[in-house]
Amino acid sequence: MEAGSGRSGSFIRNAYARSRRYAVKAGACFVGALFVIGLLYSHLFGPTNAKGEAGTFLVTPGQDVGAVSRALKEQGLVESRIVAELVLEHAAGDKGIRPGSYDASGRMDLWTLTKVLTSMPRMVFVTIPPSVRKEQIGEQLAEELFWGPEQRAAWVAATEADPDMMEGVYYPDTYLIPTDQSPAAIAARLRGRFADVFAKYADEAKAKGLEWNEVLTLASIVDREASKTDRELVAGILWNRLEIGMALQADATLQYVAGEEGSWWEAPKAAYKYIDSPFNTYKYAGLPPHPINNPTVESVEAVLNPEVTGCMFYLHDANHQIHCSITYSGQKANVNKYLR
Repeated sequence: MEAGSGRSGSFIRNAYARSRRYAVKAGACFVGALFVIGLLYSHLFGPTNAKGEAGTFLVTPGQDVGAVSRALKEQGLVESRIVAELVLEHAAGDKGIRPGSYDASGRMDLWTLTKVLTSMPRMVFVTIPPSVRKEQIGEQLAEELFWGPEQRAAWVAATEADPDMMEGVYYPDTYLIPTDQSPAAIAARLRGRFADVFAKYADEAKAKGLEWNEVLTLASIVDREASKTDRELVAGILWNRLEIGMALQADATLQYVAGEEGSWWEAPKAAYKYIDSPFNTYKYAGLPPHPINNPTVESVEAVLNPEVTGCMFYLHDANHQIHCSITYSGQKANVNKYLR
């Protein structure tokens, strides 16, 4: 019994020793695995440059999450494009990353960078379309810059302070606008862009003996009345009317008179022709006091270089094809033929 007990005790002690060695080895492997995982995590999700300086990251219009991830990798802001894309895709969802300028640096880990890129950018891209009035621009800016009533009122004040700056001088283009820029500063910026683009056309108008405001006003009407292929013809017809003192009778000016929020350019009604307004070109001959929208360069060029024509009347059919006539009887015939 004693000898058996000795052998049993030795076996137990050896088994215990072996289990301890295994436990130590397993523990070492576990710690090692944790260390490797930590290194991998730090490599994939951690900052790429702990001493990096603060900078900006630009997301351009049309970039999807994949393109944004590639740009982050190219600029050294993430270690893995694929990991960044997966994280951003999950965080951004269907809305994607909003185009704009963001404060970013290599000191940010991927989670911080993701939070930045899914928040409001420091600067946003805003595309002002052509042929719109200043109120529509104000509505767009309010929506994209999250303006409240105070900023919207400031936009109105900034665009109505000078009679010469009421309309036509807020150039349609794509702008990168700081989200904290004041409405007055934005209005000045759009006017500055207008001045740069149209300076040569103002000089051309002067050389031809034309008043620049009249050119711009007529161009704004052409912008709403003509199609892309007949601007010069419409401009020529409207010039013909002005030269003989005939009323322009442009529906676009009626739309400007009657326009209101939610329906700035709705189809004019017959009753609009009786509205007493200097912008009613059915009631009053000559040009309205100022432009009715912000015209394109093409419309300004058409007014400065109109098509020489004997036509005094025009209309567009259902296919937007223009038909002009020299006489009113010819216009009535065109109405019967193309619009009834």
